[in-house]
Amino acid sequence: MKRWFIVTTYSGYESSVKTDLERRRVSYKMEDQIFQVLVPEETVEVTDKKGNKKLKTNKIFPGYVFVEIEVEKIMKDNKEVEEMNEDVWFMIRNTPKVTGFLGSSGGGTKPVPVGKDEMNNILSKLGLITKAKIEIYPGDTIVVTEGSFEGRTYTVSNVNEDKGIVTVFMELFGTTTTSEFDISQVKKI
Repeated sequence: MKRWFIVTTYSGYESSVKTDLERRRVSYKMEDQIFQVLVPEETVEVTDKKGNKKLKTNKIFPGYVFVEIEVEKIMKDNKEVEEMNEDVWFMIRNTPKVTGFLGSSGGGTKPVPVGKDEMNNILSKLGLITKAKIEIYPGDTIVVTEGSFEGRTYTVSNVNEDKGIVTVFMELFGTTTTSEFDISQVKKI
């Protein structure tokens, strides 16, 4: 399973860190574990003092580089967590101009991946992905395809296309309640 992580860098060195990470993933033979390295940028039109208009490229998140990495699910403190491989973590941390990971509490703890919804919004704004039309409607029956509820079927109560969330009715402890799943976690029956 692939997840996005945010690497922190010295400000102004985002592009060189991106280049270094892309080179190192090949030299360390980690192409099957590190998939994409991204420095989100936007191009804006600016006017100089003489009134001339020019295009300028700005970093959207200065000091950050986004890296898509293979993760594995493991049990930690009776909780299922997604972690990257130890060698990948070590290689990225020891890349020149990298200062760490966003979402790591230090002390040798591995970072937490960026939430799927948040990353999809960023990628969508950059034009790198388009949100798929959700073909699931209230009243439909779905099956959960991943996570702790994998294989269970539910009736859809609501669909939030903007967030890519499907809300379902769920029987729990003798009462009906609702629960939410990312659209990528369900399939229409």
